[in-house]
Amino acid sequence: MSVVSTIIGTAERVPLPDVVIRAAIQRLCSRTATRLSALGAADDAAFAGRMMLRPIADDADAGHCELPAALLAEVLGPNRKYSSCFYKTDASTLQEAEEEALRQTVEHAGLADGQTILELGCGWGSLSLWMARQFPHAKITAVSNLEVQRAYVEEQAQRRGLLNLRVVTADMNVFAPDGQFDRIVSVEMFEQMTNWRKLMTRVRSWLVPEGRFFMHIVTHRSGSHLIDRANREDWIAQHVLTDGLMPSHHLVRQFGDIFAIEKEWCWSGTHYQRTANDWLANFDAHRDTIEAALRQVYGEETGLWMRRWRWFFLATSGLFGYADGTEWGVSQYRMKAAG
Repeated sequence: MSVVSTIIGTAERVPLPDVVIRAAIQRLCSRTATRLSALGAADDAAFAGRMMLRPIADDADAGHCELPAALLAEVLGPNRKYSSCFYKTDASTLQEAEEEALRQTVEHAGLADGQTILELGCGWGSLSLWMARQFPHAKITAVSNLEVQRAYVEEQAQRRGLLNLRVVTADMNVFAPDGQFDRIVSVEMFEQMTNWRKLMTRVRSWLVPEGRFFMHIVTHRSGSHLIDRANREDWIAQHVLTDGLMPSHHLVRQFGDIFAIEKEWCWSGTHYQRTANDWLANFDAHRDTIEAALRQVYGEETGLWMRRWRWFFLATSGLFGYADGTEWGVSQYRMKAAG
């Protein structure tokens, strides 16, 4: 058994100092970065070909995704943004970083009042509610694969009097909306989708002729790989991101016959690093409340899952902060139908 496996196994049983956990995460990141650094366009082409053999979406990790909103309310910022935030200055708060990320998403996607907008993978509704409030004459449909998220976003929309937002629960393998849309947006959902060609072909058919598709995903600078749950040393794959993939920044170009990139942006991984560090600080500050919420889900294993959640935040921080944020980051693309 390797040193990394030993540390992971120990940390599953007893608490370890953060400095030890961060060192193990750094070692995992270094090993993965070395393996991916040699990959390029030819490897992305082969990877895209293998994706065609898979379903649009594998089964979601229900144990991770279906946590009560009460838990995430203590960890996330006030907008409940469960994705990378954007820190304009060293002094930016989590709330300010949430709002700056949402503002940039709206700008980069080319959203405007009066449009019909479809959001794929709305999470806890940070972008859906932001769009509905900012564009009162837009008609917005938000899609989640979890009933708990749909119920939460609907309740928030009703409380705020946002009548232009409709939320639906659907499996992306079979989802088919009514009508077409001026804009389709997706924030950190396509990493859980394993057949981009099939889904992007459908997305194109859901757009009006002059419509635009905006995708926000986490990426590696050069290589794509599937999340390998069988890798006993990859703790994140076993307990956090158990399905899906880590795409390269350039993987989307393998689908240029479906969508042409109109404009793209790349955020340094340090933004996600700071996001995760702020989530961790909130977790530690509200530990008693969070432990009570987790006990409703995990029962006698609550102590174990408290450690695993701290690992998740530490791992996210370590991954995206690796090499000063140059190895893994966030990619955004605004696309139009090809040809």
